[in-house]
Amino acid sequence: MTKTWFITGASRGFGRIWASAALSRGDRVAATARTVESLKPLVDQYGERVLPIRLDVTDRGGVAIAVQEAVAAFGRLDVVVNNAGYGLFGMVEEISEEQARAQLEVNLLGPLWVTQAVLPFLRAQGSGHILQVSSVGGLAAFPTLGLYNASKWGLEGLSEALAQEVGPLGIRVTIVEPGPYGTDWSGVSADHAAPIPAYEVIREARRAGATARAPQDPQATADVILELVDTEEPPLRLFLGEYPYPVIEAAYRQRLETWDAWRPLAAKA
Repeated sequence: MTKTWFITGASRGFGRIWASAALSRGDRVAATARTVESLKPLVDQYGERVLPIRLDVTDRGGVAIAVQEAVAAFGRLDVVVNNAGYGLFGMVEEISEEQARAQLEVNLLGPLWVTQAVLPFLRAQGSGHILQVSSVGGLAAFPTLGLYNASKWGLEGLSEALAQEVGPLGIRVTIVEPGPYGTDWSGVSADHAAPIPAYEVIREARRAGATARAPQDPQATADVILELVDTEEPPLRLFLGEYPYPVIEAAYRQRLETWDAWRPLAAKA
């Protein structure tokens, strides 16, 4: 059956790739971006099946209007993709207040505003699938990404609670957790804190690790996302790519071992 999508951050990266994949199979997409001009290629190719909407996800009122516009145009929403976000690089000490607030506004509060705006319509339908685009960095933390990790860890907790709240209403939630892909996340879309020289050794080690790791092709995720939204009982969490598995398995193993080793002290409380 034809599905209707609402996708934030559809101008580039995963948002553009998934919007194109949905449209290419005959679905309809309300594609949002901060500049509608960036969505023109989609409109030129797919015509009235694309509704381009200018949207800054940090504007809660604007989010509500955009969702209402999409429902008015298409009549329903089947798949909501909270994709808009960016990377903030810097040690925790280096991050300015402005950068910290902006990161949380976009990566955490943006998905919250979209989710709140679409839920009345999804509840009325008794159906819908919300995809929350997190990251391997939503389950494990890395030096230079502390505030980004905070935003995605927050999204993970919010989404896990959300899934329990709306599941009985017929609404599904999936937290999508990509590994490293060749998108603009760490390029032109990223923000960088002013460096403190004391951390340069740690920064260099991170750069060396990133250089040694070839990013995956984001186009390869398109068919996976289509299969995911067509699944009758989708999972709460889905990795994209093989990279996250050993990283997260090691992180959880270490957590369990630490909790177990320190259980005698915890029991004294």
